[in-house]
Amino acid sequence: MGDDRMSGRVYPARSTQIAARKLDDEMMIISAVDSTLFTLNETATIVWEAADGTVSLDEIVANKICRQFEVPFGDALQDAEECLRQLADHGILLLSDEPLAPTLPIMQVKR
Repeated sequence: MGDDRMSGRVYPARSTQIAARKLDDEMMIISAVDSTLFTLNETATIVWEAADGTVSLDEIVANKICRQFEVPFGDALQDAEECLRQLADHGILLLSDEPLAPTLPIMQVKR
């Protein structure tokens, strides 16, 4: 039934109901709602870290992912959109079609 691509600019923001810790290039996130643990790969971690509600996914892909991995914008955007959907489905990211106020700092797990 047509294209699954997100229409227009999408502004992702991190949920405040999580705890997170970065280990090497991966982010470990636990949901405060249901105690589910998620491990994000390097690309998903880049999207998650940049998701402050004020930067669009297009900008994150162009300025972070394409530069770091030297991939074509269209391919990277398609992969990032899928990642975004999954993170939003689990409540890790919130999505808006317009910029949001920056999210509050998340609870960082101490060693």
